[in-house]
Formats: sequence, C-alpha cells, structure tokens
Amino acid sequence: MNLSPEEIESPPEPADLSEGVREQSTGAAGSSESNRSGKRILTATLLIAIALSTGFGIWSLSRQLAPELVNISTSPEEAALAVLPEKSIAVLPFENLSEDKQNASFADGVQDDILTALAKVADLKVINRTSVNTYAAGTRRNLREIAQTLGVAYVLEGSVHQSGEKLHITAQLTDARRGADLWQENYERDLADVFAVQSDIVQRITSQLQVTVSPKEKAAIDERPTKDLVAYGLYVRAKALIATISLNAQINEKLREAVQLLEHASVRDPDFFLAYYQLAAAHSYLYFFGLDHTPARLASTDAALKIVVRLRPDAGETHLAQAHFFYRCYLDYDRARAELALAQRALPNNSEIFELTGYIDRRQGRWTESARSLQRALALDPRNFFILQQIALSYQEFRQFTAMAAALDRALSLIPGDLDTRVTRASVDLESRADPRPLRETVGTILAQDPEAASDLAAQWFYVALCERDEAAVTQALAAIPASGTAVDLNFPRSWSEGLAARARGDVAAAQTAFLAARAELERTVNEQPDYAPALCVLGLVDAALGRKEEAITGGRRAVELLPITKDSIDGAELVKYLAVIYAWTGEKDLAIQQIGATLQIPSTLSYGNLKLHPYWDSLRGDPRFEKIVADLAAKNRA
Repeated sequence: MNLSPEEIESPPEPADLSEGVREQSTGAAGSSESNRSGKRILTATLLIAIALSTGFGIWSLSRQLAPELVNISTSPEEAALAVLPEKSIAVLPFENLSEDKQNASFADGVQDDILTALAKVADLKVINRTSVNTYAAGTRRNLREIAQTLGVAYVLEGSVHQSGEKLHITAQLTDARRGADLWQENYERDLADVFAVQSDIVQRITSQLQVTVSPKEKAAIDERPTKDLVAYGLYVRAKALIATISLNAQINEKLREAVQLLEHASVRDPDFFLAYYQLAAAHSYLYFFGLDHTPARLASTDAALKIVVRLRPDAGETHLAQAHFFYRCYLDYDRARAELALAQRALPNNSEIFELTGYIDRRQGRWTESARSLQRALALDPRNFFILQQIALSYQEFRQFTAMAAALDRALSLIPGDLDTRVTRASVDLESRADPRPLRETVGTILAQDPEAASDLAAQWFYVALCERDEAAVTQALAAIPASGTAVDLNFPRSWSEGLAARARGDVAAAQTAFLAARAELERTVNEQPDYAPALCVLGLVDAALGRKEEAITGGRRAVELLPITKDSIDGAELVKYLAVIYAWTGEKDLAIQQIGATLQIPSTLSYGNLKLHPYWDSLRGDPRFEKIVADLAAKNRA
C-alpha cells in the first residue's frame, strides 16, 4: 500500500511575481466605471499573487507529504514485526451481560474509565479508545493478533452485568505474546462501588506489569468522575456521540444531542469535571464547524471551559480543553500549542494531543509537520480510522488521489461498513477521473441496504446527482437533506440546495424564491458575526445566484481577506475556490478563470472532476482557456 516517491505528482512552479505587481494592486481607484473595473482586476491580481506565492511554499513540501502519510498507515502484518514493549496494554471493550441492553453504555464506561486511568501513567504505553473499540465485545478475539496489530504485550478483557443496584464485573489480564492468562478477578459489588472496582483493576495491572506510578499520577487515577451514576450514564452516551462525528452528515444533530445530555448530567452533578470537559468540546465543535458560529455558542463554550478550569485548573484535560478552545474558537495557534505542551506532561498516552497538533500544523500549511504529528498519534491509536480519514483529506487537498484512495482503503480495512468512509472512497473516481458512477452506485447500494441512511448520504448524493444532471436523483437527494442544510466544503442552508435544484431544472421562479430564503437566513448569521468569512462567502454565492453582482463580489473578496490561506490553509482555500464560482456566476469570466488558476496552485479541493462535471462552471464551458485548464488536469491525472 506504500507509494514510492516517483508516484507523487510534481506540480509546476507558479509564475514569478514581482513586488511591483503587489504594490500596484493596492492603488486607489477612481469613481469611473473604467476605474472600478480596473480595481476589480487589480484586486484579483493581488489575491492571485498571494495564493500563488503562498501556494508555492506549500507545494514545495508535496514531495515529502505523501510518503510520510502513507507510511503511518502500516498494515497489521507490518506492525506484527515490531518489537512489543514490555509495559504496554490494550483495554478491549467490556461485554454487556445485563438483561437490559440499554446498560451497554455502562459497560462502555467501565472500560473507558480503566483505559483513561492507565493512560495517565507515563511508564506505560496504553492504546487509545478508537483503536481498541474496533474489537467489539462478545466476538471471538485472537489476542495474539490483536496485540501484534496494536503493538502491545498485554490485553485486558472483561464483562459487566448490572441487576438493579447490584453489579458483577469480571476482568482478565492476558500476556498476549505467550497466550498466558495472568489473572482473572470477579467483583460482586453494589452499583455505587463501580469506581472503586475500576481503581482496584488499575492497581492490579500496574502492579503486575511493574509499572512506576508517581504520586501525582496515583492521585489522578484515584479521582472519581462523579457520585451520580445517572449523570455518569448521560456522560458516557454523550461522549460516544461526540466520538462519531468524523465525516458524518449528522454531525450537527449528534453534537446538539450530546450538549443536551451533558447539560442534564451537569445539572445532576455541578462538580462533574469530565461532563463539563466534554460539554466545552461539543460547543467548540458546533462553533468551529460553522454549525452555530454565533456569539451565544462561543459564550457557551467559554462558560463550560471556565467551570473546567475552576474544578481542576492543573489537570491535563483542562489544558487540552483550553487548546481546543484557542484553536477552534479563535484560530490562536500559538496559545493552543502552549496548552498542548502542558497537556502532554499530564496525559502522556493521549493521542488526541498529537492529533490536534497535526491539525494545527495543517491549518498553518505545515503539511510535513502535520504528517509527523499524525504519525505520533497513530502510534498510540493505530486503528484510528478517523485519523486515516483526515490523512485522506490531506491528500485530497494536494489532488493526490491514488494516495487518498490508499488511505481510505486502509480505513475501510479497519471499519468495512463505515458509511462515510465508503462514500468518500467512492468520490475519488469522480474527483480524479470525472467518473461519477462509483459514487452513484455506492449511494444506491447503501440506500438499498438501509433506507434510513438517506440523510447521512444526502450531501454527496445531491452532489453526484448535479454532476450527472440527473433531475430525478437531484429531487430525491434534496428531499433527504436535513433542515439544518449540508456541511461539506462550507455550511450551506437547505434553501441553497433548493435553489440549485430549481436552477438545474430550469425553474427560474422557484430558484429565485429559494435563494431569497437562503439570503435571509445567511443575513442573520452575518449580522451576528460580520467577520465570519465562510458565511460571508456563502452569502456572496447567494447574491451571485440572485444577480446581485457588486454585493456578491464584495462579499466573496471580503471573505478571502478575512480568512487568507496564510491564516487557515484549509478553509481559506475553500474561500478562494468559491470566489471563482462567484466570478463565474456574475459574468466575470476573466477573473473566474484567473481565480481557478490560482486555486489550482495551492492545496484545495478544486479538482478535475468538479470542473468537468459540476454546474457551477457551466458559464465557462466553451471558453478555450477554461477548456485547457480542464484538459491539462485530465492529462495530469492520467500520468
């Protein structure tokens, strides 16, 4: 599955840009139409100059990017060759034996708390929860193979049976290298004693493995999450929801449900530190992903974080929560990195620290550093398919689709049925070869297997239907789009999709009505957050669709200025791409084609398939310059 350096595309160097061009583009314009036109062209030149100059710096890393990223997705066979460290363990999911299957979350909580406690010990390597949770409870497990794959010497298994206020927990520690059971313990306790049982299991493990536990680590291990078991159950359910948001179309609904559960838990126990920690995370995700980028959501994040800091100011989780806050709410990379450094001292086995570092690196255009950070994360969480998904998305930004497919295939080898990964894998052929059939067929297969998955598929289903100009499929996909809209490149209200669908079928009146509704919704967001660049960009697109040319171009350019790729190489590139759409829809063909060229000089999601098939670009078709760009991309992808 590894790629050789020869397989990585070498992009052309951008044209040389003189200081004179940059200085000229900042000159004042007069009031005449010719001056206004000149200002538009010069502003575009400035934006393109920035994109090209910054893009060259990023592209210069591309030869190093793909090999490093592919190497971190090693196969189980390769991992088996590694020497297993003596002090290392994987805590597998505990089986729920309760008659009430709703108690499954309680069994998950027992396993998770044991894992979390062990992970605070620096003298012990502990595999993180995403990887161990791929080995479902109640199934036959080859412990030797699991240990080799995860790179550990020991495996802990167990079961939980709850009956009323009584609890039966079993735990078994195995030396997986030799297939030797080291000890097995049965606990018959009152339900209220569950955390004491977990502490006993942790102490037995550290003693058996002769692990050095510092006094500070012991104090952290002995901390009880809460005295309220109902609140604890709510917390476990919410944490599971937050853990499943990767590439998921229902991210908005899942996060909002998690917030409700956590708020209920915190009301029951106002000192429930971990509940507030997860609550701050859920709020910050809603804000960061633009699902609720409002002052109220930011204030909710800040309020939850302040309680986290008040309850345990020096805890590793507190520093990690603050790192998320500075990164996700303010794009303050320096302060986030400082908090991550503090978090790492207290949470030596937490892969999330290296994962978040990798995402910060990527936002700053430090692609090679991002690869190394993600490699460290995968060492602690080798079966984390979310990280592999993110690696695949990094390849997509570089339009390295062979490597993108390899990373997604690796993720699917871990979780073959994951809907979002299957759909993203099928989209590779559309983006790289302008072949929509795999995506269309995958959507159809999933819908036949599970019609309830329609809302999860809606965004990609709608996208491929537009690319194929399939009016019936566009209508079906539109019906599946949730009221909250879609979140793919940027966040679009549902009314935007209604407008695109009406436009595709030539219904001008319906398109006008839908786009006006979208504009009203976006205006509310922009009024609340006048400097929120993604919302300004989408409003610019809507204005372009409504024929409001000056407002559209002004909004699109303002968005690029507010969030340049030097500040955010991911979302900034999306704004650069959609500014090209705005130019195309407002009749500025020259600027549109220049902007497309600039976007292709930087890592972005703009692709051959998108340019070849999507209605966004219909006004440019037939223009020799546009057709040459498309043809050159096609030839490059075939090479």
